[in-house]
Amino acid sequence: MSDWTPSHYLAFADERARPARDLLAQVPLGQARHVYDLGCGPGNSTALLVKRFPGAAITGIDNSAAMLEAARKACPSARFEPGDLAAWRPEGEPDLIFSNAAFHWVPDHIGALARLARCLPDGGVLAIQMPDNLMEPSHALMQHAAGMGPWAGKLAGAAATREALPEPARYYARLKPFFRRLDIWHTIYNHPLDGVDGIVSWLTTTGLRPWLAPLDQDERAAYLARYRELLRGAYPEQADGVVLLRFPRLFLVGVR
Repeated sequence: MSDWTPSHYLAFADERARPARDLLAQVPLGQARHVYDLGCGPGNSTALLVKRFPGAAITGIDNSAAMLEAARKACPSARFEPGDLAAWRPEGEPDLIFSNAAFHWVPDHIGALARLARCLPDGGVLAIQMPDNLMEPSHALMQHAAGMGPWAGKLAGAAATREALPEPARYYARLKPFFRRLDIWHTIYNHPLDGVDGIVSWLTTTGLRPWLAPLDQDERAAYLARYRELLRGAYPEQADGVVLLRFPRLFLVGVR
């Protein structure tokens, strides 16, 4: 569980790309010369940036070697480099720093975003999207399941790997001094998935990782069985057999 799995992550490529498309649609740049995609994963968001800004120098940054390898194959016109978003700084003054679903994993991510804002030139844009779903049943039940078996001790610290996002006012107060325009909004997606197994498959590559990583193979199977039981009570099947995964996301676009 030490690294991300690109093929599994891309099983929901369309659903994961939709917030990136929605974020990019709000970037007020007609053209760009230097663009960074932070937490680029397997390059699906980077491909959107390449299409939007043909001819721009686009660089994807990620801390997963497996994701970077997949991104280089999927998007050969961009450059990809390893980096830790908690400390990363761009080379020069980029026109756009873009990030789709990465900074919620970064400690003190508001401080990291403030540091990046200072790196932008006049007219430069910071565009960020983060899941805001820790209070949703899909995530609250991860912790509930953690306390319902012999694995409870191993999972005592799993919740600390990610903190709930602050209120929008916190972002505005900290970041507005760096921007002449700062837009912050939420969008709630309702993804139709193939039953609770679809929810588990989606989250195994993201939110479930801290809960599964400390467990051995048998413990993971037992934990996931308990988690599925809890999910069935929270996500009733629709007439066609799907369940709707409610997924709130926070968006932020700042213009320097």
